[in-house]
Formats: sequence, C-alpha cells, structure tokens
Amino acid sequence: MKISGKTRVMGLLGYPVEHSLSPFMHNAAFEHIGLDCCYVTFSVRPELLHDAVKAIRALNLTGVNVTVPHKEKVIPFLDEVEKEASFIGAVNTIVNKNGVLKGYNTDGRGFVRSLSEAGIKVSKKKVLIVGAGGASRAIGYYLCRKASELFLYDIDRKKAGRLINDLNKIRGNVSYFSYQQSAISNQQSAISLDEIDIIINATPLGWKKDDPSPINTDFLKAKHVVCDLIYRKTNLLNKASRKGCKTLNGLGMLLWQGVLAFEMWTGKKPPVDVMKKALIKTITV
Repeated sequence: MKISGKTRVMGLLGYPVEHSLSPFMHNAAFEHIGLDCCYVTFSVRPELLHDAVKAIRALNLTGVNVTVPHKEKVIPFLDEVEKEASFIGAVNTIVNKNGVLKGYNTDGRGFVRSLSEAGIKVSKKKVLIVGAGGASRAIGYYLCRKASELFLYDIDRKKAGRLINDLNKIRGNVSYFSYQQSAISNQQSAISLDEIDIIINATPLGWKKDDPSPINTDFLKAKHVVCDLIYRKTNLLNKASRKGCKTLNGLGMLLWQGVLAFEMWTGKKPPVDVMKKALIKTITV
C-alpha cells in the first residue's frame, strides 16, 4: 500500500482498539481494487469522544467505524442519524459528506446477511436471543420482522423488557424467555427449548476461555441452529457442534457490517472474498 498526499483516510474509533481486525479487512480491499485509501485505528478515551468526532471534520476523514464503548455515546455529536441506528440507539458507522456527519448501524444487516450466506432461514422460525444489549437490539430489529416468534432472555429482566417493548412496536411477536428450570438454568421453561429453532448468543460470554456458557448445552439437540456473535469458535459452539447442531460464529457479521460500511464510504462494490480471506488469515495466524 502506498500513501500519497491524496490518500483518503477511514478508521475506527474505540477504546481499546488494538485487537481490531477491521484494518486487515479494509486495507486488503482498498489494495485489491486500487483505491488510494487507508484504514487505521484511533484509540479514543471516553472523555475525548466529542473531540474525536470533531476531528473527523477537521481532518476530512471520509468516515469511521465506531466500536465499544462509544456506539451509544457518539450519537449526540452527529448531524444526522439514520432511522435504524436511531431505533437501535447505537451507531457503528459514520459517513462524512462535505462536513456533514451521518451515523448508521450496519450490525443488524450484517448479521442477517451472514445467516443468509450460511443457508440459515429465519422465516417461520422461533428464535431465542440471549442477551438484551446493543448487539441484541441491532439484530432483533431485523429478526422480529422475519421470525414467526422472537424470544429474549437476559439476567436483567427489566432491560430485556424495555427491548421487548420496543421491538413489539415493529411487530408484536416478541416475548421474554421466562424460566423456572430452563436451558438457561436447570428448570422447566414456559416455552421449552425444543420449540426453539435458532439460538443466538448476543452476550460477551465466550470471549474468555473460562467464561461460563450463556446456556446449558445439555438441553441442545441436533435440530437446533446455534449462533454466537463472537467471531471466534467459542465453547458454546464447540459443544453445540458435538451435539450435531448447525453452528455459526460472528465472523460473517463482522465481515458484512464492514462490507456495508466500505460501500457507503467509497461508493464502490466491495471485494467481499478478499475481505473475508483477510479476516480468516488474521484469525488463524
């Protein structure tokens, strides 16, 4: 990659950002199609977020991705926010168009695209999302439209209830996965896990090797599809695979949210295969 005086700069605002795989994916794509662009990371402490957003204009950055802990807190500093991102309450992509900063959220679309790519159909399926944070909100925005029924579970029932109420404004098919001995604990559930088709872990549990599983995998059967938004193979997915379940990690979501951002920034068709290979190579090194 050659950097010139005309090089357009894109990047990632987060804290920390050293672990990010996005530079590998985007820079491989820029180089492959011959764009004079580069993607870098910016480690931005929370108290300096407003300054960082102002710097997007001052430095004439084409756009940035936004990751934890800034996805929600960045919204008040933007000029415009698309409808989807406003509902989700989080922005993961900012586009700078002539000094006007507009926020988007490509996470939900990225996840749905990864399901499609893996041949996983949500239509007429019963789906359980474990976790009611920002990731669950992003994917739930789309899944409630497609699934026959959507169930949410979170240890913080009030938090889950707020998300359920919001999603039911889109389509009234979202319920709490209540239990007294369920796959989450050890007792009988109001709806049995046997009635669920797709289970999605939208919690951070699984990043560390010694993390407890977000569900009791003893309840899994080969009929279940088990997804984890964490992009590495987790203990949950390993145990689900041994049960005969179809599994999907979060690599596809990471890829497709980046593909969508790339297209917004450049107006070019992204080289998806190149971006995917760059991610896989980085993870396996």
